Amino acid sequence: MTSEELKQNVEKALEEIRPFLQSDGGDISLVSIDDEKSVKVKLEGACIGCSVNQMTLKSGVEMTIKKYAPQIEEVINIGA
Repeated sequence: MTSEELKQNVEKALEEIRPFLQSDGGDISLVSIDDEKSVKVKLEGACIGCSVNQMTLKSGVEMTIKKYAPQIEEVINIGA
């Protein structure tokens, strides 16, 4: 998978999750993909102060991204 394909797959994953975050007044954006292993995202809106955002990040966001791009090892929120 090329780095461009990887980015497209990560964006597809974020598109799948985005409606759930937006329904709670939040959003998510891709910041970077480092070494084709680590994805940095920024949780936005209501997600910033949400007490369950780490759980959302690990169980929802990371799991969905790994479904589209299995080589990703971690997802980091840089927005907080």
